[in-house]
Amino acid sequence: MLRLTEIKLPLDHAADALQAAILKRLKIDAAALIRYTIFRRGYDARKRSEILLVYTIDVEVKNEAALLKRVEGDGKLSITPDTRYQFIAHAPPDLKSRPVVIGLGPCGLFAALTLAQMGFKPIVLERGKAVRERTQDTWGLWRKSVLNPESNVQFGEGGAGTFSDGKLWSQIKDPFFLTRKVLTEFVTAGAPAEIMYVSKPHIGTFKLVTMVEKMRATIESLGGEIRFQQRVTSFDIATLPDGSRQLRGLVLNDGEILAADHVVLAIGHSARDTFYALHENGVYVEAKPFSIGFRIEHPQSLIDRARFGDKFAENVQSDILGAADYKLVHHCANGRSAYSFCMCPGGTVVAATSEAGRVVTNGMSQYSRNERNANAGIVVGITPERDFPGHPLAGIDFQRHWEEQAFKAGGENYCAPAQLVGDFLAGRPSTALASVEPSYKPGVRMTDLATCVPAFVIEAVREALPAFAKQIKGFAMHDAVLTGVETRTSSPIRITRHDDDFQSINTRGLFPAGEGAGYAGGIMSAGVDGIKVAEAVALSMIGGDLAGRVVTRHKRLMIDDQAPTY
Repeated sequence: MLRLTEIKLPLDHAADALQAAILKRLKIDAAALIRYTIFRRGYDARKRSEILLVYTIDVEVKNEAALLKRVEGDGKLSITPDTRYQFIAHAPPDLKSRPVVIGLGPCGLFAALTLAQMGFKPIVLERGKAVRERTQDTWGLWRKSVLNPESNVQFGEGGAGTFSDGKLWSQIKDPFFLTRKVLTEFVTAGAPAEIMYVSKPHIGTFKLVTMVEKMRATIESLGGEIRFQQRVTSFDIATLPDGSRQLRGLVLNDGEILAADHVVLAIGHSARDTFYALHENGVYVEAKPFSIGFRIEHPQSLIDRARFGDKFAENVQSDILGAADYKLVHHCANGRSAYSFCMCPGGTVVAATSEAGRVVTNGMSQYSRNERNANAGIVVGITPERDFPGHPLAGIDFQRHWEEQAFKAGGENYCAPAQLVGDFLAGRPSTALASVEPSYKPGVRMTDLATCVPAFVIEAVREALPAFAKQIKGFAMHDAVLTGVETRTSSPIRITRHDDDFQSINTRGLFPAGEGAGYAGGIMSAGVDGIKVAEAVALSMIGGDLAGRVVTRHKRLMIDDQAPTY
């Protein structure tokens, strides 16, 4: 097959226009075209009066070799790469031990699924509850201000990604097309087929719940074992005669010592007690940068008009465009960078704490993205050297301090402190809401956010908001609402691993993975990292060479049966 890029058509183009554009680009007649599939569909909204759809198409034609020779030098036509996933190992029939996966978020889910598909029958330890029980506990915080520290937005089956916008795109390098495996598995589990080809796919919380359950069932059907409400409290690590360290087992919250010498550590960015346990057991951990700030809410209609213009903001074609998003960054005079994070079109701001006496915010959307507000984190980068030097876990103390300040400012009932953007820019406390109604539950308390984050964050955000308004008209509107605090943008630590075999740099048998280990950020990158680490575990268990996985994986041309065929 051949891949054809940069086919641009009007947003409201006719059904047969795409085929006509393919024939015109290739200079062939309809009889020479066997079929085509959409590999990617995005849009170009730089001209708001003329929004265009942009297609990447895989085509099958007669006399392909002759066509390639005739159009040699066309940078927008190439051979379609083989993006099918190929397993690099299979468990032997006499497998003497089973790998363990700690955590059932996106990373742990894909690590466990991949190991199960290769026949390794993993044991999965999840400190939280199954996803539907977990959902009830999460609503308990949102509706009744009752927090379950072991079952919430951060902990439980599906991980933090379950209560998010369900974004399925990433900017990671992906030479083995592992993102395609993630998307394919999601479609198999019930995700809309369109996620295989739209440029910014998303799923939403309600769909994710059902999908996670189906993926768990697949793992179990392949011999995997899922243990809920099983938390690792310590690590049994032996020092060998040569001075190296080898993981031997895990100590669980019920006192069980589980023998394990191949463990995927997919614990997520909020497993603070596990971070401490790792450090206490001598596993190498280092502090890493992250960001802190607020959630901002605007009317979604304001963002739609700024991005798409009046012509398309309420057009019937909005089903194709979807609710508009944005990505913003500003380099501030104080040397900091302020930027938008985890933008949720047509979504809600949610309570995301996992610890009593602290307030944390995050954003979430359903698949429809039809809530009245748009929200995003407006956060400022911080570094260990500049802001929390010393102990490798000092970033946790930094997060906790400001989460406690937010709890106090919000009224100490898990309500969140909030402030109108106009008042925030003027440096005065807010006393009442205006036209934008905040979506955060259990509720907000209008106040002055200056007590909830460091002064340099306030300074940077005050400078950034007017700068963002130059890109999105109305962004600094008086009535927009800032809600605090956003502290869990990424893990405050990195559990450092070797590049060649993905094992901890000082503890053999421990495979740090995903967001909590500092190697991912979001559902897609976490899922991909889970697959990579699962491959490393499998090869380690059978004595294989991880570097050898590049040899034969992606040589065949592909016909993608997940994309719509015409």
